[in-house]
Amino acid sequence: MAAIWIPKRLVELSLINTRASSKHKFVRHCEFEYESRLYTAAREIIDDDKRVVLISGPSSSGKTTSAYKLRDKLVNLGKNVQVVSMDNFYRNLDDYPRLPDGRKDYENVTALQVDLFGECVNELLEKGEAMFPKFDFATETRTDAAEKIETGEDGILIVEGIHALNPLILDLLPEDKRVTIYAGLREEYSHRGQIVLPSRDIRMIRRMIRDYRHRGHTPAQTIDMWPRVCEGEDTYIKPFKPNADILLDTSFSYEILVMNSVLKNFTEFADDTEEGRRLAGILEVFDNLDRLPAGYIPKNSMLVEFYG
Repeated sequence: MAAIWIPKRLVELSLINTRASSKHKFVRHCEFEYESRLYTAAREIIDDDKRVVLISGPSSSGKTTSAYKLRDKLVNLGKNVQVVSMDNFYRNLDDYPRLPDGRKDYENVTALQVDLFGECVNELLEKGEAMFPKFDFATETRTDAAEKIETGEDGILIVEGIHALNPLILDLLPEDKRVTIYAGLREEYSHRGQIVLPSRDIRMIRRMIRDYRHRGHTPAQTIDMWPRVCEGEDTYIKPFKPNADILLDTSFSYEILVMNSVLKNFTEFADDTEEGRRLAGILEVFDNLDRLPAGYIPKNSMLVEFYG
């Protein structure tokens, strides 16, 4: 299949403020653009008769929600589609690979039972159904239960996971039946010609907001752990980005206005710690932006994953 790649865009904050003067129209346009990108990917998958779609992407790129929204597009086009997470192929806790200091290496691809993944997917391709394992994240062990996944003879399996583009995974599957997707933000923002919001910072803020709302983490906790997240991305995810057939842009231009509306509640955390000063720097950038309440986000938007 012909690769679908989208170059990064650099947008001035003042232009976002200008677009925000027509709030509903701006939101509808951004949502339509994202849905159009999903539809284009779905059409390519069907036209090229692909049976396995592998989706990877860094933290807070929206890859999980995008996998399910892509499923919906394919179903609407008449396909039987199932979504599975590669996380269910994790080994038992005691069998994880180790870091030099003895800690368990959760991010390493060999923490997954790669051979079992290949067996399950290839059986599905051959028979239209297969039993897939289930993983209990509370105990970090493989359960005795298994789940039957059925696609039928010409259905499609979507596989979502950070290692989905790793050659150790791809080499297990027939090349003519698989297609690879990398989900990532392709829009960054500048102020007076200087980049002030790179895509990695936008993802960190997405995660900061989601972790605060749903996991009880303070912004400082997210900021503190973010360098380790990025280190894992640089080691296990981004090197395999060139293996993607499709680069799915998960940017929404209006999102930073919503971020600004939520971040106003975080000023109390901008204290005199290293993490607090980092947060204060972020809040200063957002002083140049208007605000858009989270209620403007459509209920079926990918962004609901982060903003509720």
